[in-house]
Amino acid sequence: MKFFGFVVVCLVGGLLLYGTADFPDWGDPDSPASTHLSDIYIEHAFEQTQVPNIVTAILADYRGFDTMFETAVIFCAGLACFLLLRDFKERKERFYRHVPTGVILHVKNSKKALRVGRDFEHIDKDWIPSDLIIKTVCRILIPFIQIYALYVVAHGDFSPGGGFQGGVIFGSSLILLAISYDLKILVRRIKEKVLGICAAAGVLVYVGIAAICMPMGKSFLDYSALEMFVFDPHHVRALGMLGVEIGVGIAVAAVMAIIYINIVSEGRHDEGL
Repeated sequence: MKFFGFVVVCLVGGLLLYGTADFPDWGDPDSPASTHLSDIYIEHAFEQTQVPNIVTAILADYRGFDTMFETAVIFCAGLACFLLLRDFKERKERFYRHVPTGVILHVKNSKKALRVGRDFEHIDKDWIPSDLIIKTVCRILIPFIQIYALYVVAHGDFSPGGGFQGGVIFGSSLILLAISYDLKILVRRIKEKVLGICAAAGVLVYVGIAAICMPMGKSFLDYSALEMFVFDPHHVRALGMLGVEIGVGIAVAAVMAIIYINIVSEGRHDEGL
């Protein structure tokens, strides 16, 4: 089976490499993108979208379909990671630390684990004492990291940023919480169901904003249909892009946390970094 998979990967990789021969050279000024699309984007992006950042205008407006399916691919990646790695079986072996003395107790029978006293706390197999300095510094930094992530999402139409970047930064703050404390802290504060709902909701926000344009007499993803919902009709397309960027940020942050939790804990959500 492994050999068959290796052959399939080699064949697909060979076809992809063969297809690159038809691509124009890197930086070719005579390529179709340079002689047609680039000029249109540069000359008309601000006029048509009222968004100063041409990158955001292209990704969330001109190439809105592409970005929407990229968000769906990220959601599918998190779903695939959950389906492949999630393990609901309870570990038979458990490790406990006696809080007053620091003695570590290894319990091989899950039934005996139920009789462990209240002075013991469940720890990871490769448990390392937490560092007070690291925990304190991360506890101070994490709120600022999350605020900056929200700024990147909200300010993506004026400066570099957007839903993907802001979502990654916010997801990184959740991972930093798990690394500085432990995985159980993150799992207790943000339940698995909440992460799954957020990942799906991010995609639905994007699709919902795009679909609501159709009953208004416009095309799918035509943000000008949202004019009746905003106070500033001149920036309706920019505000529509902000909405889809928020959806992208929610999906990216949730999927990052889902993938990290399942990988480091081997799908059990009870141990890990």
